[in-house]
Amino acid sequence: MILLHHSTGEVIWNGGVQAWFAQNAPQHSITEQWFPGAVDGNYPYDYWNIWVNYGVPGDATLEMLTAQYHVIVFKHCFPVSEIGADIGAPDVASEDRRLENYYLQYNALKAKLREFPNTRFIIWTGAVQVEGLIDVDMATRTRAFFDWVKNVWDERGDNIYIWDFYELETEGGLYLRPEYASSPDDAHPTAAFAQRVAPLLCQRIVNVLNGIGDNTSLTGE
Repeated sequence: MILLHHSTGEVIWNGGVQAWFAQNAPQHSITEQWFPGAVDGNYPYDYWNIWVNYGVPGDATLEMLTAQYHVIVFKHCFPVSEIGADIGAPDVASEDRRLENYYLQYNALKAKLREFPNTRFIIWTGAVQVEGLIDVDMATRTRAFFDWVKNVWDERGDNIYIWDFYELETEGGLYLRPEYASSPDDAHPTAAFAQRVAPLLCQRIVNVLNGIGDNTSLTGE
């Protein structure tokens, strides 16, 4: 199993993911990788560009990753929540962060992930910005997007599962709760938050491995 991440995911990994598996599920091994490595972003466009469009030769394709790992966990960092207004011109190949583009990119990703039925994919709902670094419209679009991911995009019975990191960060609000943020202008989560939610990620992975991913909590609680 592998967790693909950038900085926020690294914080959660350091919250004790590997130690949890060693203690509670030693039959399963998990590793991590900074991904993508050849580009700066890990947003819907970037995964689409690497895995569907084959547009980044320096990063591993799904064909490469699924040959090594039977569970692949991946995520977005908090700038994914900086979502601008739609302009009525959806474009799957656009880097612009708009809902109309995110929907196309996610649907293309779902079709691609389903080409590997022997691999289970767990995607986090996105990390989110702190209040003050995105406006209420961006924050509202972010909640709308991840509600869509959970309630429309994700379907029972396939090889794709959700870990609802967004809900753990926001607890029903629109922003990363201030007590979970490194500072008022830094949306990286605190070490204390990571230590609390890392076991939930691990439990979510185990639930998926045990075949009950469609019938258990999306947060791992």
